[in-house]
Amino acid sequence: MPTSRFTRPQDGQLRLITKVARMYHERGIRQADIATALSISQAKVSRLLKRAEATGIVRTIVTVAPGVYAELEEELEQRYGIAEAVVVDVDADADERETLASIGAGAAAYLEASLSGNDRIGVSSWSQTVLAMIDRMRPFQVRGATEVVQLLGGVGSPEVQSHSHRILGELGSILGAEPVYVQAPGIVAGAGIRDSLLTDPSMQEVQQRWRELTMAIMGIGSIEPSDVLAESGNAFSDAERRSLMADGAVGDICHRIFRADGSQVRGDLDDRIIAIPVDDLLRIPRRVGIAGGARKLEAIHGALAGGWVTALVTDLTTAEKLAER
Repeated sequence: MPTSRFTRPQDGQLRLITKVARMYHERGIRQADIATALSISQAKVSRLLKRAEATGIVRTIVTVAPGVYAELEEELEQRYGIAEAVVVDVDADADERETLASIGAGAAAYLEASLSGNDRIGVSSWSQTVLAMIDRMRPFQVRGATEVVQLLGGVGSPEVQSHSHRILGELGSILGAEPVYVQAPGIVAGAGIRDSLLTDPSMQEVQQRWRELTMAIMGIGSIEPSDVLAESGNAFSDAERRSLMADGAVGDICHRIFRADGSQVRGDLDDRIIAIPVDDLLRIPRRVGIAGGARKLEAIHGALAGGWVTALVTDLTTAEKLAER
């Protein structure tokens, strides 16, 4: 005669295991109160709960909440070797403005949940996606970071200068952190001007701060600039963009240009940029890229392929396309 999983001599123990499991998991009774009610030790209650799991009486099932794409996030993490992927639920027919707003909200929630309070955070100055994130953040009740530092030149045309300053100033206010500005443009006329500006004491201080960053929050740019960047005076010219594209460029992070395989595009243009050096950028332990939409797909893929970011916040459609590559 076949025996059941639990033989007759174990029935009394089986009944006790089941009773304890129901009291704890279904009725929410604390282990100490279960011990008192059943006149057994709390240590025995703990052992019985472990046996309930080991024998299959209690099974843990993780139910994924609507709008959370855990499997897709894990696939991106494994495929591209990043620490974290955050996929934001955005309608497939959403326009660029709606996509930007949704990614900003997702990035805000991610940042609010993951800051330690001791971070020194670098921030890209001219990113509309980063600004969308800041617009959706709430002030921290306790300090979220010690300082926020611009990663590239923050001086531009007066018409849009407030964009760059607003990003850093508002984020610093939200986090209770000291803002550190780069009082120089992102692109200058020549390498000599760049070198001269970098010797200024204020820029020497900024460069030291760059080397001490523990985290970076960055937009991922396509070769075609956003409207704000184009109007700021910090964008590449049409001739420069054509030259970059001929060299295989697909995107940039803090004006550091890269190809589809993630390799950096170097040259005279790179020597005119006032921004965190690539070596210093890649030494930052946690580098969060925030971007999405069809226009940014190739740039995001290049940033992932080259290890420019260690975490990515993006929209669902972009995430699915990245997973298919």
